[in-house]
Amino acid sequence: MKLSGFAGTIALVTGASGGIGAALVTLLSDSGSIVVATDITAPVLEHRAGQPPVHARALDVTDAAAVEALVDWIETEIGPIGFGVNVAGVLQVGTVTATDDAQWRRVFAVNADGVFHVCRALARVMSPRRAGAIVTVSSNAAGVPRHGMAAYAASKAAATMFTRCLGLELAPLGIRCNIVAPGSTLTPMQTGMWADAQGGQGVIDGNPDIYKAGIPLRKLATPDDIAASVMFLLSDQAGHIAMSDLYVDGGATLRG
Repeated sequence: MKLSGFAGTIALVTGASGGIGAALVTLLSDSGSIVVATDITAPVLEHRAGQPPVHARALDVTDAAAVEALVDWIETEIGPIGFGVNVAGVLQVGTVTATDDAQWRRVFAVNADGVFHVCRALARVMSPRRAGAIVTVSSNAAGVPRHGMAAYAASKAAATMFTRCLGLELAPLGIRCNIVAPGSTLTPMQTGMWADAQGGQGVIDGNPDIYKAGIPLRKLATPDDIAASVMFLLSDQAGHIAMSDLYVDGGATLRG
């Protein structure tokens, strides 16, 4: 089965400079979407012959006015946005007692406030058209406690529930909002937590000292694994899926 509904559709992707975001931009472009790829600095992306244009723009998702301005620019200069995907995120590790106010505010500003800013701007332009699909890339840490990751997990839980609540508001208009919750994925965010080359195996095996289960599938996700799940939720084939929270973690959280 080939996924459909992408050709000619304008897609806004945040956090597109690398990892999951960059993989998603490639899949969207390959499927015929016109992509606006954003990050804190404009992503460096190659345009391949025969593919629709990819527009690289700088965007600080914590700046509500900048988000509104970019959405207005897309709608005016390119066309109506059909897809929105929140990938931008930052990691904060450390125990609660070692987390200062600035660290807490930063992780919420990007991971929760940023999703709110982007989704609100998209909802405002999609609602009159009664069409569109939004996916937030959250984390399995939003649903399972993680030692030393309280700020990150709480921010992702906020983004997850916000997206579901927005989905409840927009579903009567035919606009679908869903969440993909990745587990450990081979991105710089993940590898940056490893002390050595054996870090990946340690994640797969789990760590009972901090009450962390391993990965039953015995492998880490790739950015393409997560991006493909986002593509499904955007596609026509997911046309009756709304407010879903799809865990893509190799079974690590022992839940669906």
